Amino acid sequence: MQIISPQDLKNALENENYQIIDVREPYEFEDDSIGGINIPLDTVLNSVEHFDTSKNLVFCCQSGKRSAAIVMTLERKFHLNNLWTLDGGVNAYKELASET
Repeated sequence: MQIISPQDLKNALENENYQIIDVREPYEFEDDSIGGINIPLDTVLNSVEHFDTSKNLVFCCQSGKRSAAIVMTLERKFHLNNLWTLDGGVNAYKELASET
């Protein structure tokens, strides 16, 4: 499983081709989003058509646990090699943003 740090994601979003997929519940996404699209964890496996597989797909959640689990599942089920999980999740990304 590939892991991307909040700083690397911030840098990559400025220069590279990434799609952020937030697997939290809609109310969590609405309250505190770092961008991307919201596909709740329990619907991800049935929502693969929403992935832009020409891009690097970065999955995120609040702390990184849910996104890590779904990345491992998607890698096994669909044999995709462009999946990433955001280390520390939205919490870590927001903490980085508040420091800069």
